[in-house]
Amino acid sequence: MANSYFQFKQFRVEQERCAMKVCTDSCLFGAVVDVSKAARILDIGTGTGLLSLMVAQRSGATIDAVEINPEAAAQARENFADSPWSDRLHLHPVSLQTYANYSQPQYDVILSNPPFFLASLKSGNAAKDSAKHTGDLFFEDILAFAQQHLIPEGKLYILLPPAEATHFAGLSPVHQLYLTQTIEVFTYIGGQCIRHIQTYSFTKSTAPTISQLHIREADKTTYTAAFTALLKAYYLHL
Repeated sequence: MANSYFQFKQFRVEQERCAMKVCTDSCLFGAVVDVSKAARILDIGTGTGLLSLMVAQRSGATIDAVEINPEAAAQARENFADSPWSDRLHLHPVSLQTYANYSQPQYDVILSNPPFFLASLKSGNAAKDSAKHTGDLFFEDILAFAQQHLIPEGKLYILLPPAEATHFAGLSPVHQLYLTQTIEVFTYIGGQCIRHIQTYSFTKSTAPTISQLHIREADKTTYTAAFTALLKAYYLHL
């Protein structure tokens, strides 16, 4: 039987009550976002709490995490409490819309791996559908919140599949947020792009930088040097 948890070098993510489990692209996202100068971070739709835990490990920031699903929120709260950074991790078991009504902080960094599959059929699993589809957490809500709660030099980081990332980028200028960088994530060298890691700021960019990051070599087994460098502080066997 598979473990109900994912063990990292400095923390453990229990996930048996969460619809969306720890996955490689989320781990990569957590390792890529720049939090080196961040004093306050918001994680929208935290799920297990993975991203919050990852950025807590390599920053001294205070981190707020919003999660609407009660079971996932309870699990994230426990994961936070069991981590070395419990004093800096704060779980808010509400929707982003509700959080926006009472939240006052300004953030240096906002990050989210939001629901996606804009046009796909739902699976019939209510928890998984809520985690993957944009029924409860709309792209516009994320952008509107970021517009109001990012500091002027702040950054919004988003992880989405390519089609949904393009859609998100089309919505962002209405909220005075502009795409400045895209990292195209490939499962292996020679494979298809599966995700975009996007960076948004209030500064207009005429030509956003685009780079590529491959998780595995062409043999589909060996991690690339770039992936290893990013995840070696987290993965047990790197």
